[in-house]
Amino acid sequence: MRASRGRRVLLCAVGVVTLALSAAACTDDGPEPGPTPTKTATTPTVDQLTFGVYGPDAEIAAYQATVDAWNAAGEDRPKVKLRTWPDHAAMRAAIDGGAEVPDVFLASRSDLRWLLDERHNQPVDELLDARGVEFGDGYSRDALQAFSANDRLQCIPYSVSPMVIYYNRDLVNFKRMDRRGMDAPGPDASSWSFDQFAAAADFAARPGRGTKGVHIGATLSGLAPFITSGGGSLFDDGNDPTSLAFSSDGSRSALGRTLELLRNPQLTLDDEQLAEASPLTWFERGQLGMIAGYRSLVPQLRQVKGLDFDIMPMPVLDSSSTVGDITGMCLSRTAASTGLAADFLVNEISADAVSEVTRTGYIAPANLEVALSDTFLQPGRMPQNASIFTTAVRSIVLPPLIDGLGRVEAAVQPSLEQLVYGVGVLDLEAITDQIDEASRAVLSPPEPSESPGESPGESPGESPSGSGSDSDASESPAE
Repeated sequence: MRASRGRRVLLCAVGVVTLALSAAACTDDGPEPGPTPTKTATTPTVDQLTFGVYGPDAEIAAYQATVDAWNAAGEDRPKVKLRTWPDHAAMRAAIDGGAEVPDVFLASRSDLRWLLDERHNQPVDELLDARGVEFGDGYSRDALQAFSANDRLQCIPYSVSPMVIYYNRDLVNFKRMDRRGMDAPGPDASSWSFDQFAAAADFAARPGRGTKGVHIGATLSGLAPFITSGGGSLFDDGNDPTSLAFSSDGSRSALGRTLELLRNPQLTLDDEQLAEASPLTWFERGQLGMIAGYRSLVPQLRQVKGLDFDIMPMPVLDSSSTVGDITGMCLSRTAASTGLAADFLVNEISADAVSEVTRTGYIAPANLEVALSDTFLQPGRMPQNASIFTTAVRSIVLPPLIDGLGRVEAAVQPSLEQLVYGVGVLDLEAITDQIDEASRAVLSPPEPSESPGESPGESPGESPSGSGSDSDASESPAE
């Protein structure tokens, strides 16, 4: 049977399949969607499926509404029970602790390596293709690539929110900046330079009113857009990194330009202010001009009385670049019924179901039909430039598929804070070397050394004859 258009577009555009599959898929044949599957004699009898999600209460309520609609639609389908967690880390911790993997579940892209290594999920491309889902047309290439691995689409993208700059329109007024002869983006601008970003921070900082211009977190995700936009790289290898790459020439150059702004105490929050309240609180108080964040900030900021805010993409040093908060919808490898779970998955990624969750304001849907609709853009509500969440997706630089980024972040956090918040003369070379070295201890720890007197190849406690301990000294310590 010929591959449908959705399958072909994924295989050709994303480029994650083997040569044989690509040759079969990239043809000029017209679409040939398969019929919606029906129960057969081989379909197992399943009375209930589980659906695992995470997020704030309003988002959870929206997922529950989609489940209620499914459960009320007919008696010939299994009922679905919702299982919830506050965030993806809590969900992962529960599963690591022995909780059963839900039949269908949300997952963060940052956990994809874990899902693959633990064999918690099964690929969805062929299952969606068999059900006539044209995911090649309905999702951007970048979104599909985020959840592609091992020549397969592992999960279907659900929410793809690029990091953007939120700005207070009372403190950062581009028209007034222009009238004063400052470098400012035009009224219809969909991008801006780093120099314009710096000028906006300078304009918003008013000592007499106690306002500051900008805050960018001393984190990997906070600095990554500036590093990659300026020609640097976050990791030394895009597929199998052994360390961060802060000390590379490109990264140091980008950091040098960026830190000239971020370390300016006249424009950024100082230690005393950060000790008093979070950057988000300062922004909500109307005393901070700009912060970086994802779509999930929107509902909270809309509730702040008197706060007039909008968004711009991350500023451009040399090229457009950002990071993303990306979630996918996955199928458990141990689903009670793969076919029935796939049927429910198709229901949850439909425009109607995705729209239900999108209305809460928390997600930037990967489904392009919904992302381009007023359901997501919500005209008349802040932010006015909501379409930037969709257009900036193409600028997301995906990190390597590694499990342990949190441990890397923890290892380098003190150095990152010194880099961004430190006072006095910056020794960029020394700090970036320090960051990379600390990350290397996590990403590529040294092999255990031999004890004195051991013969090459012998493990500690092992006699030349091979008797003794069963331990293998060549194994790295458990992560």
